[in-house]
Amino acid sequence: MTLIRVVLACQVVFLFAGCGSSDQPELGDVSGTVTIDGKPLAGAIIVFKPDIGRAATGITDPEGKYDDLEYLYGVSGAKVGPNTVSFEYEIGASGPPIPSKYGGNSELKVDVKAGANTFDFSLDSSGPPAESTPPAVD
Repeated sequence: MTLIRVVLACQVVFLFAGCGSSDQPELGDVSGTVTIDGKPLAGAIIVFKPDIGRAATGITDPEGKYDDLEYLYGVSGAKVGPNTVSFEYEIGASGPPIPSKYGGNSELKVDVKAGANTFDFSLDSSGPPAESTPPAVD
């Protein structure tokens, strides 16, 4: 009788193991370089925000390069489709002022495709600086 219960329990486990579905959207790998007035923008947070869904974030290195954006903890990439790109610093970080036109209300748009994507951004420092606020999380 105990063997039958074990076999039935295993069958139930295997049945439900195959029923799960992932709600993670298709992601594309994103990399590139960010400059401001022709100089690398180091230590800036770059945010790829799709029209609907979770944003992906990364940080530029000393040469202004970024890659391996984080969609979720341990999950790299940006959601495939149209994304608005914005830049900001962590609170307390320093660097050249990032104009508000590149902040939370940025109008920079890119179309992320499945696979590898390279987006280079040449920013100019004209305009009032953006506020340093953490990226929104859905």
